[in-house]
Amino acid sequence: MTSRYDLTRRTLLGTAAASMALPGIVRAQNPTEVKVALLVPISGMYSRFGTVMRMGAEMALDHINAEGGVRSLGGAKLKLVVLDCGDTTEKAKNAAQRMVAQEPDIVAASGSYLSSFTLAVTEVTERAQLPVLTLSYSDLITARGFKYVFQTSATAASQAEQALPEILKLAETASGRKPQTVAIVTDNTGASVASVKPMREGLLQRLGLKLVVDETFTPPIADATPLIQKVRAARPDLFFFLPTVISDAKLVLEKMNEFGMGQGKVPTISFGIAIAMPDILNTVSADLLQGVLTCVGNWGVKGQEKLIAELKSRYNEPWMDQNAISTYGDMWIIKEALEKAGKADRVAVADALRNLDLGPSKYYPGGLTKFDAMGRRVGAGLTVVQWQNGVPYTVFPTELATAKPFWPKSS
Repeated sequence: MTSRYDLTRRTLLGTAAASMALPGIVRAQNPTEVKVALLVPISGMYSRFGTVMRMGAEMALDHINAEGGVRSLGGAKLKLVVLDCGDTTEKAKNAAQRMVAQEPDIVAASGSYLSSFTLAVTEVTERAQLPVLTLSYSDLITARGFKYVFQTSATAASQAEQALPEILKLAETASGRKPQTVAIVTDNTGASVASVKPMREGLLQRLGLKLVVDETFTPPIADATPLIQKVRAARPDLFFFLPTVISDAKLVLEKMNEFGMGQGKVPTISFGIAIAMPDILNTVSADLLQGVLTCVGNWGVKGQEKLIAELKSRYNEPWMDQNAISTYGDMWIIKEALEKAGKADRVAVADALRNLDLGPSKYYPGGLTKFDAMGRRVGAGLTVVQWQNGVPYTVFPTELATAKPFWPKSS
């Protein structure tokens, strides 16, 4: 015998099954907004870098949402969730743990500026199957067999391999002689260590360069005197200086000037953006920076004038550095991955990223908007930036340059 309870239950189940096709349920599968995260330093000595990354992310999301959001999700808007990874690897790891525990709706993230932070953060996000795009340089980030981390910048080793021949070509063309000796002073953060590793392990030798000073310090430094005394005594043809803290860049450049090595007398080449941040002009004169070169994964280039102008007017930034343009590009990549995935699901987004192929890169120098099996952007290039009259201009690659390079005259 069929009871009234059975009939009622069947009716409810049938109604529930039928409702799967109703608009209300479809809207649940196509949310009105999709959360993406930005995990960067907002406090501590690296906060300036994280703040600029936030600017790039905000601009991108405003543009994406104004253009209709994620069309495959019914026009869902992207919502930015900003998390502070602080100024230590432990704080970065803790922030990542909070993010995956407290924000389960996040489908992808960008971060974390310093390679050391990114290495710690992605240990957490990999276990949570949360895809992370990063501008960090360390080769180790994508050498661990992880499936949920994607590196949009060229790795540090690749940047060194690409940049040094161009720098030597510039030096020889301008001065008529090939540099013979090199000094290296670097901090011990992940990207800096990764940048000098290939130099120490054969690159300099292959290029006919002799390493005469090789010093590593822990940031921030209190006194640059011992470091610069060693450089002055060795009289190198090239000085590679790799800081990640603006205060360290200031101390070294001022000490070089004090010892008669400033204003282009010793050609100085850096890696990374610390030495090209606007804040350095608050404490270091443009004369001391004149001619300094830095090799970076990305920078504002020819063809991005409209974006650069918007950043300037909206945030009062004097130029567009790597942190702004790369994070801007990351958000567009996440948007395109969502379009391909067709659902707001982090595993589906990661799979879409692995299979994404958007052709020639639009927001990063060289290569494609496509990732290889390791999670590295295919054919990723770099930019070389030079301080000229108080502004760091892109001088390489030539087709993206906003100024022509010059070689400082050494004494």
